[in-house]
Formats: sequence, C-alpha cells, structure tokens
Amino acid sequence: MSPSKPEQHTNDKPDHVVAKAGNNINHDQKPLEPFGDKLPWAEPAWYTTLASPTTPPLTAPCATTPGDTSTPTSSPTPRRGSRGLVSRARAQSLAGDGPAVARRAPRVPPRGPQDHQDGHHGDPRRPARRLPPPHPQRRVLPLPGRRRDGPRGREPDRAAALINHGTEAQKRRWLPGLFTWETNFCLGVTEPSGGSDVGNLRTTAAKTPDGSHYVVNGTKKWITGSPWATHMTTAVRTGPPGSGVSGISLLVIPLTLEGVTIEKIHNSGQNAGGASWVRLHEVQVPADYLLGVENAGFKYLMTNFNKERFVLAVSCNRHARTCLSTSLAYALERETFGQPLAGHQVIRHKLATLAREVEAHWAWLEQIAYHIDADPRGWRTESVAGRIALAKVSGGRILELAAREAQQIMGGVAYQRGGPGGGGAVEQITRDLRMNVVGGGSEEILNDLAFREEMKRAKKIGANL
Repeated sequence: MSPSKPEQHTNDKPDHVVAKAGNNINHDQKPLEPFGDKLPWAEPAWYTTLASPTTPPLTAPCATTPGDTSTPTSSPTPRRGSRGLVSRARAQSLAGDGPAVARRAPRVPPRGPQDHQDGHHGDPRRPARRLPPPHPQRRVLPLPGRRRDGPRGREPDRAAALINHGTEAQKRRWLPGLFTWETNFCLGVTEPSGGSDVGNLRTTAAKTPDGSHYVVNGTKKWITGSPWATHMTTAVRTGPPGSGVSGISLLVIPLTLEGVTIEKIHNSGQNAGGASWVRLHEVQVPADYLLGVENAGFKYLMTNFNKERFVLAVSCNRHARTCLSTSLAYALERETFGQPLAGHQVIRHKLATLAREVEAHWAWLEQIAYHIDADPRGWRTESVAGRIALAKVSGGRILELAAREAQQIMGGVAYQRGGPGGGGAVEQITRDLRMNVVGGGSEEILNDLAFREEMKRAKKIGANL
C-alpha cells in the first residue's frame, strides 16, 4: 500500500472549499494546481478538508518578501499550509511597520552560514553536512525551524523593539540594513543566572559623567544568531540594584565594539541558531542607542514575548504535524507480519491520537491569530498573553508526544541521522525540540504566567474571586 504522491495533483477538494477559493480567483488566468501533501492531517484542515472562517482561501494573497511595497492583499501568491501564517506575519512585521526608506531589495550576501542544514553553522567557510535524500517515493521533508532559527529567520523577533519603539532617526540608521543584509540583529536577554526571571538580570549599563555613553558590563547566554549578528538588542539594568522590572532598559549594542566577545555554545540540536555566550566588558555604547524610554524596557520585552511564544507554538505544531505525516507515510509503506504497519490497530490508534492533538491545537492557534488581527491593540492586548502562554505549552507537549510516537512507529530509521523514508527528519526534530519546548519560557513558568494573567483579567471584568 502506498500513499498518494504530492506531484500527482487532482482537484479533490470539497465543493464548499473550491467555491470559497473561487471567489478570489481571476478567471481569466489558468487555475492554480493544488499543492502540498495530500496525506491525512499532513496539512491544516482548512487546506485539505474544512472551510475556515479565520483563514483566507487557497488563493488568498499575502506579502512574499519584506521588500514588496504592495499591500498585503494585492499579491496573487497563494498561501501554503500552516507555513503561510508565519511567513505572512514576518513579512508584514518588517515591510509593513518599517519606514519606506527601509524597503529596498537585498544587494549583498548575508553575514553567516549560507546553508541552514545541520552542520558547521558557526563558520561559513566550512561546508555544511547535508542530510542524504529520503526514500525515493517520498518528498524531501522541510523543517521550518531550520530557516526560522538560521541567520535571517527570526529578524522580526530580534528587531521588534527597534521597529515598535525606536525613534525615526534610529529606524533610518538600522532598518535599511535589514533588507540589504548589511545589518543583522540578535536579541540579548537571557543570562547565566536566569532565563525566564527577566526582572533579576544582572547586566548593567551606567551612564558616563557627561551622559554621552552607557558603559555596559555583563554576560548574556544562549543568544541566538549572535555569531553573525552585527547588533544586539540588549536588556540591561539602568535602574538601581533591586529595582526589578522597573529598572530595565533596551540598548542596541554594535557587536563590533571593543569589549564584546562571542563564544559559540555547542548544543545537541538547533545548531543553525548559533546560540552563544556574549560577554560585555566595559563596552561604551552611545546614549542615543537607547530604545524608547529608560527603565521601560521590560514592557517592550513582554510585548515581544507574545509574538515569540506564538511563533514557537506554530513551529511546535508544524513539527508535530511533520512527525505525524512522516510516520503515517512510513506506516503505509512498511510491512510487518504480512501487512502494512497501518494495518495494525495499535498503530492506527497512535496516529489518530496525534491527529486529534495536532488539529485541536492548530484550531486554537487560528482563534488566537484571528483575535490579534481583530483587536486594534494587536499583540499588546491584555487578553492574549495567558492564552498564548498556554498554547505554547500545549504545542511543546504535543511535539514531544509526536516525536516519541513517530520514533515508536518508524523504529531505527527515525533514530538514524539521515534515516531513509523520512526518518532523518524525525531524528532531527527529536534533537531540536528541546529548544522549542524550553525557549520563550519553560512550561512551568508559562503555566503560572497564564494563571496570573487570567485571574487578573477576571478581576477586571468583575469576577467574584
């Protein structure tokens, strides 16, 4: 028994989905062929089966590149599965919010590794190892997290404070370089003494007597993208000791300044992210590199954390879906005891359980995305922080379950690097998933945050607590 192959396209969508998509089709043009994987649950339900009130039809336009000056509804490019949600958010975050001067096409190569496959990511002069091709009957399985965590993949996260709180002069100084690849930001918050407890960070920034510079001292850890970044949006303590969250500011620190040293941290997965130590010793940063108001940096970070955690939740869902679809395809092809693996009830139950979790989680993400889009306050609305935190926790748990069950179904090929039949993709995910689960806040921290946020909101609307 063999799964349908993605290159053999037929228009087998339900009538209501075809009709909905047809509303936005230019009938003078040739209709678009269906795309994506047609195995059950390999793509979100809105694409393959169900109409969705929150997701545009298949030909729904979205911005495709940050340099595109057209409006988000003027491009004919179709959205492709769950990846379209994140791609559109990135494009709008950069192209939509930045000044017009920043919207220039890239002209120079990016600084950092050119290949986002697993390999020697810290040194662009060394060739990266490429995974062997999968089974000839299966497609190459993309791992969205590789590109997101590579040199350019998370630029909106790292430059969000500049985009949202920088002065016009600061935007004109740094934003154009994001699009010419002359500037690359990383975000420096986590420290060796703590990650989620941002209020107790120890990196200090003291003004010089003439007020022209901040002198920064401290150490940052797990700083994604720092080996090839040119600037770091850095959380520093400008308030007195013990000032907690009310004494944090954000500084843009050029990583070429004297006193900055960067050392790669070698982790078990997500090497494309380039997580590193960044040590700051007597680094003199111009005072006008302060973003927003002094001592108001914690509020800026919290808004950015909503975006980061939501994107991580989407990434967890997509990786879990990859584990599900890969193990399903393998179960349809692999025969044991005279029948395909999928012929055994216990295997079907594993797959159905994963499908139930993945689809329900994606529906929740769509609801949150719809609310953020509908609320004028967007990511700053108080009603989303707790929901996003819980969605991120759920995404991490679902990904852990999906990776485990995929390896149970596929056996050794999903434990082998570059394993056949898509096993290499599952093996890669098992090494990478810890960063998705812990990054952006551990589930213990996020569960507590969600409880406190929801209780606070309930009191505001008059709940008797």
